[in-house]
Amino acid sequence: MIVTEFVLPDPFSLSVIVPVWMEAAGVTETLRALQTIRTRGHEVVVVDGGSTDPTVELARPLCDRVVVAEKGRALQMNAGGAAATGDLLLFLHADTRLPDNTLEHLARFVQTRRAWGRFDVRLSGERPLFRVIAWFMNQRSRLTGICTGDQAMFVRRDTFEVLGGFQPMPLMEDVEFSRRLCLVSRPFCINEPVVTDSRRWQKNGAWRTILLMWQLRWRYWRGESPESLAQIYRSDVRNAPK
Repeated sequence: MIVTEFVLPDPFSLSVIVPVWMEAAGVTETLRALQTIRTRGHEVVVVDGGSTDPTVELARPLCDRVVVAEKGRALQMNAGGAAATGDLLLFLHADTRLPDNTLEHLARFVQTRRAWGRFDVRLSGERPLFRVIAWFMNQRSRLTGICTGDQAMFVRRDTFEVLGGFQPMPLMEDVEFSRRLCLVSRPFCINEPVVTDSRRWQKNGAWRTILLMWQLRWRYWRGESPESLAQIYRSDVRNAPK
C-alpha cells in the first residue's frame, strides 16, 4: 500500500512579491527557490520595471503572474501589492533567498496580533567581515524596529492598504514604511536569516559600502530629501573602484 503524506493547508494565504529590473542573470535561480512555496498553494508575483533583457521571459514560467510597472522599487512593490491575492504580503529582493521553513515561521506570525515583521539577514560569502556587518544590521533592526529591504519585510494586507503602501521614493522607501508600521505594532522578528547576495559589498568595497549606507541613513534622519540621497548613492556607485 502506498502511503501519501498529507500536508495540512497553511492558515493564511501568502503573496511573495519580487520587484525586478534587468535580472536575467539571476531571476531563474531566485524563482526556483520559491517553488516549494507555490506548491503549498501560495503565489509568487514578479513586478518588472521595464527590463529590456530576457527577465520577463525567464520569470513567467516560474511565477503566478508578471506585472509590469514604472521602474522604481517602491512603485513596483505597490503594483505587486495591488495585484496580489494573498492576505499576507512578503516583499523579496531578487538577490535574497528565504529560509526553507519560511512558511512555518509565518504560520507562527499570523497567530499573533502583530501587523508586520521581518527576518534577520545574512550576507553570502565567507568573509568574517560579512558576519559582523549582518550582526550589526540585525541588532540595529531589533533596537529601532526599522527594517531594510534585504530583510524580506512581510505585512498583513489590511495594514498595507490602510497605510497606503510604500511612499513613491527613489531611496529609503523601506525605512519610511517601517517607521509608519511601527506606529501600528512592533515587528515580528524571525531570527532565522534570509541570505542576501554580497556582490554589492564585494564590488564596491565592504567598508566603502558601510560608510555610504550609514551616511545616507544619517542624512535621511536629518531631513535630507530621498531624491538628493539617491543622487549621492548613484554617484558613489559609478565612482566605486573597478
